[in-house]
Amino acid sequence: MHEEVQIQTDYITLGQFIKLLNILDSGGMVKAFIQDVGAVVNGELEHRRGRKLYPEDIIEIEEFGSYIVKKEA
Repeated sequence: MHEEVQIQTDYITLGQFIKLLNILDSGGMVKAFIQDVGAVVNGELEHRRGRKLYPEDIIEIEEFGSYIVKKEA
C-alpha cells in the first residue's frame, strides 16, 4: 500500500517532494540522492529533481517506501 502525501498546489517537483517527506536532512542531500539513486515515478526511474509530480502519481524511493500524491480538497 502507498502512503498518501497531501499537496496544496497542482504539482510538486520531485526534489520538493522528497524534502517534504523529511527522509533526508538537507536539500543538498536530496540533490545527491536523486542524482545517484533516483526514484521510480509511475514505474520509470527518474534522476531529475525538477520532475513534476501530479496528484495520483506513484513514487517509490528505495529503502524509504512507496508514496502516492494527493491534492488537498
